[in-house]
Amino acid sequence: MNPLTKVKLINELNEREADLGVKETVSWHSEYRDSAWIFVGGFPYELTEGDIICVFSQYGEVVNINLVRDKATGKSKGFCFICYEDQRSTVLAVDNFNGIKIKGRTIRVDHVKDYRPPKDHEDIDDVTKSLREQGCAPKVTATAKSSSSASSSEEEEQYSVPVKKPKKDKKEKKKKKKEKKEKKKKKAEKEREVGGRVSSSSASPPPPLRPPPPPSAIRVKEEKEDADYDKYNQRGAPPAGGRQNGQRAGEEGEGRREEERRRNDERESKGDWRRETDRDRRRETDDRQRETDDRRRETNRDERRRETDRDGDRRRETDDRRRETYRDDERRRETDRDRDGERRREMDRDRDERRRRDR
Repeated sequence: MNPLTKVKLINELNEREADLGVKETVSWHSEYRDSAWIFVGGFPYELTEGDIICVFSQYGEVVNINLVRDKATGKSKGFCFICYEDQRSTVLAVDNFNGIKIKGRTIRVDHVKDYRPPKDHEDIDDVTKSLREQGCAPKVTATAKSSSSASSSEEEEQYSVPVKKPKKDKKEKKKKKKEKKEKKKKKAEKEREVGGRVSSSSASPPPPLRPPPPPSAIRVKEEKEDADYDKYNQRGAPPAGGRQNGQRAGEEGEGRREEERRRNDERESKGDWRRETDRDRRRETDDRQRETDDRRRETNRDERRRETDRDGDRRRETDDRRRETYRDDERRRETDRDRDGERRREMDRDRDERRRRDR
C-alpha cells in the first residue's frame, strides 16, 4: 500500500473517533498500549538523530532512537524507530505528526507493536551501542519512577474499560492448552506403565526354597550426565539407557520443538521487517521518480511557454514592420501626388502667361 494512502486512512480514523467522542481505552490506539515505540518514515535523508529528536520531543521525552542507515555508506534510508518515556506520548505523536511536511516531504508516523532492536555488529561505533543499550534520555530516579507508576496505575484503574482480545491471542492460548493436555496424558500413561510393572513384580511370589536376594542386588545404578549427550541426541542416535533416557529424549524433543517455534517466529518477524524495509525503499524510489517526472513536466511546460512567447514577439515585430512599410508607402504616395499637383499648377500658370502675351 502506498504510504500516502496509509497517512490518509490514519487521519480519517482519528477524525471519526474525534467526531464520535470515543474514549482512549476503546480507541484503536489501545492495541499498542504495551509498546512505546513508533515508526517514522518518508523524511528527508539529510536529517540526523538530533534533528528528529528536536522535532518529536514536543509531545514527550525521547528515550531511544534507531535511525536505519546503510552499512556500506552510512547514509540514512529515510526511516527510523523512536521510543518515548511514556506510552501516551506515542498517541500524541501519531495524531499530530502523521501527514505533516518536513522540507517538502510528507512523513508517515505509526505505532509499532512488537519492536525488536537489531543485533549489534562489530562495525558499529561505541556511540550507537550506548544509544541502543542505555538510550538517549537522562536516567530517572527510583522515587520519580514509583510516583509516575502509581499515578499511571490510578489513571488506568479509573478509566479502565474491558476490551475484546484479538483472535490471535485466543488461538495461541488454545494451542498451549492442547499441548499441556497432551503432556499430562503422556505422563499419566508412563505412570500407569510403571505402576503395572511394579504390581506384576510384587504379585509374583518368590521361590520358597531360595532365600531372598540381598538389598544390594535391587539397587539401580544412576547414569552420570554427559555433556556430549545432547550432541548425540541431536544427530539422531538412539539413547543407550532405559526409561530415564526415553523421558530425557522426550523432554529434549519438546525443548527442540519450542526452540524451532521461536526460531520460526523470529524468522517471520525478520521477514516482516525486511518486507517493510523493501516496501519503504520501493515507495521512496517511486516518490523520487514521481518528483523527477513532475520536474521534467514543469521544465517542458516552461520551455513551451517560452517558445510560444518568443513566437508571439516575433509575430508582433513582423506586424510592426509591415505597418511601418505601409505607412512609408503612403507617405511616398502623398509626396508624389503633391509634386504632381505643383507641376500641373506651374504648367497652367505658364500657359496663362503665354496667352496673355499673345493677346
